[in-house]
This record gives sequence, C-alpha cells and structure tokens, in this order.
Amino acid sequence: MTDPATPPAQPASVVRPDAVCGVQVTHREVAANGARFHIAEVGDGPLVMLVHGFPQFWWTWRHQLVALADAGFRAVAMDLRGVGGSDRTPRGYDPANLALDITGVIRSLGEPDAALVGHDLGGYLAWTAAVMRPKLVRRLAVSSMPHPRRWRSAMLADVRQTTAGSHIWGFQRPWIPERQLTADDGELVGRLIRDWSGPRLPEDEAVATYQRAMCIPSTAHCAVEPYRWLVRSMARPDGVQFYRRMKRPVRVPTLHLHGSLDPVMRTRSAAGSGEYVEAPYRWRLFDGLGHFPHEEDPVAFSTELVNWLKDPEPDR
Repeated sequence: MTDPATPPAQPASVVRPDAVCGVQVTHREVAANGARFHIAEVGDGPLVMLVHGFPQFWWTWRHQLVALADAGFRAVAMDLRGVGGSDRTPRGYDPANLALDITGVIRSLGEPDAALVGHDLGGYLAWTAAVMRPKLVRRLAVSSMPHPRRWRSAMLADVRQTTAGSHIWGFQRPWIPERQLTADDGELVGRLIRDWSGPRLPEDEAVATYQRAMCIPSTAHCAVEPYRWLVRSMARPDGVQFYRRMKRPVRVPTLHLHGSLDPVMRTRSAAGSGEYVEAPYRWRLFDGLGHFPHEEDPVAFSTELVNWLKDPEPDR
C-alpha cells in the first residue's frame, strides 16, 4: 500500500487521457474525506457525478461524459478510493466511508448538490450516499445494482443470486484474488467483462484499458476490499448498524437502470428496490443488454439518463 500523501504510481496514458470520444477532458485532483481523488470533467451546468463499479475506473463513463456535457450539464466522473488516479489508502473501504468520499468530492467541487449516477459498486455507494447525505443528492440514478438491503437479502436467500455473485465470495480469500486479477496483464479482468456483458461486448480497446488500469500497483487489493467488507461485516456490529441505517428511505427522484441479460445482478434481485424510495421511482429494463448497459449501448443509456435528468417532474 502507498501512503495517502503519496500519489499512486500510474501510467498517465491509461488514467488521464487528454480526450474521450474526441472531446477534451479536464483532469483534476480533489481533496475530500482525508484523501485525494482523481476526477475527469466535461461541460458546464448543473453537476452530474458519475461513479464507476468493478472492475473499472472513471473511463467507463466516457460516452456519458460527452452526452451529458452536450445536454448542458457539468459531467464529472471520479475514481473511487484506491482505483485509477485516486489515493491508495490503507483503510477506508467500507461503503459508508466510500459514500462520504463521493459526497465530499461534491462539496469540494463547490456545488450545493449533484445528480448522482452509479454503476455496480458505484451504484451501491450511490444508494448509500442518498441515504446518508440526502441534502447533497439532488437526484439518484443507479445501474446494475439493487438497493443495499435488497442486495443483502438476495445474496443470502436466493440461491441463483448467490451463484451469480460467486466472484464476491471468491474475493474473501487473502491475496489470491489480487494475484489473479493482475496475472497475465490483467487477463481475468477482460474475461470478467466479456462474461458479464450481453451480446454487445465493449470494444476490445476498452477491455484492454481496464486490464492495464487494474495492473497499477495496489489497485487490485483496493478494488476487492469493499467486497470483503460487504461479506465479513454481515454478522459484525458495524455491518448490522450499516444495514439498519439503510432502512431510511431514499427521498429524491430515482432512476433504476438494468440490463435484462445481466448475469451478475439478476433482474429479480434488482427489481423491487423502489420499496426503499419515497419519491418518484422509475424502473428501466434494457432488453438484450448485460451488466454494462452504459457501455454496451451507450446511446440508449445516455438518452434515457439525459431525458430523465431534464424531466422537471419525473413520475412513477
């Protein structure tokens, strides 16, 4: 692990490309919650904060950064703690702290609030942030991830979901997952992305980019630490307290996006998360897409997201 005060070693060409989809990107480091976070920013207007999942980093939102900027938003994609260009810290990978990282970055950007968009683990953290810091979350959009309480019950009670999330159980072993993720230049990362996608696979260059990013020193360890907490804390006081806290309803308009062919988070597991939302809740199922709908069909995903963000009164 590196000291929090020391920027992690990284190939700038992977973490900080000058442009995405032909559009210039501004890269910055933002201090928040005791660490420094790398962000990529495009556009001006109301803030939309994009949070990636596993096994990716901010670059997964490259298509949405451009689409949101074109629609008149300030689009910011951040690297989570321990990933991409953000600090690798020795601790702080529980969901409550990671959610405070996100809301801390929103504050550090000088904004009163943000529309928060999260995918996979980023979606889990987005749900959490909306509960813990509701005044900082204007709207909530989550892709490929049920509400945390729904996730927990599905993982424990639904055999099919337990099997679908088998990688999470595998992450509980010490050091072996880290070695597997970085072996052969990150070959496992590419295999996971291809296996979890629908027929519209992300382009090969995108997959290669994620493989290179996972091989940055300490990234693999930091990337699996949140999943270790999710499982190991289930019977611990801190885990019980967290899930009790997540009983509080989400009180902002919520868009829930999901691919019908997602093999990691089954549709049955994700659907029904609206029971935890006391605000307009919209469920959108993308037919024929897998776990990465924002990359598998970026036009359809971005259109749905932008239209919802611009809708002054999103209904149920």
